[in-house]
Amino acid sequence: MNGRILIAGIGNVFLGDDGFGVETVRWLTGPDRPLPDHVEVVDIGVRGVHLAYQLLDGYDTLVLVDATARGGAPGTLYLIEAAEPGTIAPGSPVLDGHHMSPDAVLALLGTLCAGTGAAPPRRTWVIGCEPACLDEGIGLSAPVAAAVPEAVRMIVDLVRDEARRPVPEDDRNAAAT
Repeated sequence: MNGRILIAGIGNVFLGDDGFGVETVRWLTGPDRPLPDHVEVVDIGVRGVHLAYQLLDGYDTLVLVDATARGGAPGTLYLIEAAEPGTIAPGSPVLDGHHMSPDAVLALLGTLCAGTGAAPPRRTWVIGCEPACLDEGIGLSAPVAAAVPEAVRMIVDLVRDEARRPVPEDDRNAAAT
């Protein structure tokens, strides 16, 4: 793999706190938040199929940023690792559902990759935030808005940690041939 990281903001900005992922990636793309060249930040919104095709460009690590209802206090942040694509069960409380939910995208990715020779990301992380309100309306609730800067810090730390992670032996051998 190539060490590239994709950070994807997921959510519907017209449903209150569901816009958490979109707002967080907006902060990450600001001029005072430079990330290394091997990191790409995209606002996926509710376009799950776009995420699937974006992943065909080849990324070592995928970071999904989304509102994630798990029963905690509004604004609580979660760092969740999916062991491999398709391991997040459809309908689970780990990710908020959309027309093409992230877990469905990851399940579809294996099928898409098979026809192109591309490989799915080796690691998938979710930075989730407990929503307070998912009703129609634009803007985040106070506790979720207050969590955005901490989510940005978590993502920057995760990118730094991923850069330090050793390349698995099989990837080194593939690069040498």
